[in-house]
Amino acid sequence: MRRKVNNRNIPKPDIKFESDKVAKFINYVMERGKKNTANKIVYGAFDVVKEKMNVENPLEVFEAALRNAAPLMEVRSRRVGGANYQVPREVRRERQNFLSMKWIIEAARAKKGQPMHIKLADEIISASKNEGEAVKKRENTHKMAEANKAFAHFAW
Repeated sequence: MRRKVNNRNIPKPDIKFESDKVAKFINYVMERGKKNTANKIVYGAFDVVKEKMNVENPLEVFEAALRNAAPLMEVRSRRVGGANYQVPREVRRERQNFLSMKWIIEAARAKKGQPMHIKLADEIISASKNEGEAVKKRENTHKMAEANKAFAHFAW
């Protein structure tokens, strides 16, 4: 079993919503150290979510999107006797958050023809409704884990 990581860097809560998850999300959106740009994209996306969904707090929609896109199981490659097996494993809470954020951002970046904050807002809204590319990715991950259930006894 893994040892607890003591020196994990935890970002300070973001300025606007005082949320650790939003601060981490901003860091994942950031490219080439441009944090101001990432801030504008994420806060712009939250403004669009607030407008489109007619909600007071877009943070609730964001939390729902993260919950809906987070995988419960994933497959990890394991080499046993010269053969590689895809072994299904449960996903830890930190990794669930990381994967759901990563998949939402990837899905937004894959879309074309709109500014990033609008693409990100659309993906957050669709993920909160259990739709969209990030949720599809989670479903595919669960299907792979289900298909390889026979190799669960190789788990380490």
